[in-house]
Amino acid sequence: MHRQPALVIILSDGIRGHLFQSRGIAGWLHKEIGAVITEYEVPKVLGGRKFRLLKIRGRALPSMSKEKIRNWLEEAGAVSLLQQCQSLFDQYNVKPCDTLFISAGSGTAAFNLALSKYLGAKSCALMTPSFIGSEPFDFGVVPLHDRPKKANNVLPTLGAPNSIFPEKLQQAAEELALLYPFQSENRWALLIGGDDANYSISSQWIRENVVPIIHAAHGACADLYITTSRRTNSEAEEELLCITSNEAHVRMLLLASKDSMNPVPGMMKLCNRVFCTEDSVSMASEAVTAGHRVILMRVEHRKGIRGMLQHMSKPFYLWGIPRFNTLFDAFKEKSCLVEYSQQVLEEQNDYKGTTEFNEARRAALWIIKRWKE
Repeated sequence: MHRQPALVIILSDGIRGHLFQSRGIAGWLHKEIGAVITEYEVPKVLGGRKFRLLKIRGRALPSMSKEKIRNWLEEAGAVSLLQQCQSLFDQYNVKPCDTLFISAGSGTAAFNLALSKYLGAKSCALMTPSFIGSEPFDFGVVPLHDRPKKANNVLPTLGAPNSIFPEKLQQAAEELALLYPFQSENRWALLIGGDDANYSISSQWIRENVVPIIHAAHGACADLYITTSRRTNSEAEEELLCITSNEAHVRMLLLASKDSMNPVPGMMKLCNRVFCTEDSVSMASEAVTAGHRVILMRVEHRKGIRGMLQHMSKPFYLWGIPRFNTLFDAFKEKSCLVEYSQQVLEEQNDYKGTTEFNEARRAALWIIKRWKE
């Protein structure tokens, strides 16, 4: 048996953010110990069958016999996935006990447990899978703002791990510069999120908050690179098109609704100042990992009973906006984040981070260490 994982199998549900987390940790396992990495997408399970099979019966997987797990895999349509994983052992001359299954999110957690238990491999779950939890897995990597339970198999992380690798950032920056050439050595990135259950970005917010950045960038002779999220609503995107149309120093406005390209890694390396809206927790974490001190832009908060309950339950239980604020507060303590203000906008510095921060690498090293125990 190897004293470290020799093969890492990423199980994906097709959600880019989840895959980005898994690839981050798997990538560092490859960089640190040379582990072979491969990816498979799990079968789609929909409707009431998804709840029954992945959550209710998924919770029972740790206590199932091998025969019952095989039956579960057949019912989930995952027998071919099982066979593909088995073929990898011969292909790479690796034993199942030297293999790690890694997944992010609840949609892949049950498949992770079933395959790893059936084959005799080890398992790693990112975030906390609903109903199943982190306890049945060999390794659980859970953001601190999710308030994970203290356990030997759980590593709390500051924000979510990500796939930010220095050498890939350089390549991404060169590719982005070819598509959107810069003219200034001073370049700013603006990462705009969108609407969800907690936050909202309206066209009015765009006018009131982005226009000052456009003007400040012009005054600082800075090129401005702007991108949006798939959650950005059409009115906000239209407003962005309007306010940037005659601004020559806006080198890029990439709207996620119109272009599937992910410019964020390139922007992280190409730009020396990063503005990010508070709803984009993952993008803020990526920017910090890339070495920036993020300038956090507060957006509109949803009103109604949800917001009231979040505020009322804050002393006892953190969820929604108060939960994410704990992450931002932790970044502030590390000098990795500062609140957007007129003073910050007028300052002429690069806003580089003051500490090395990479939770994906830390998680990979933790897995390697625990693997040897």
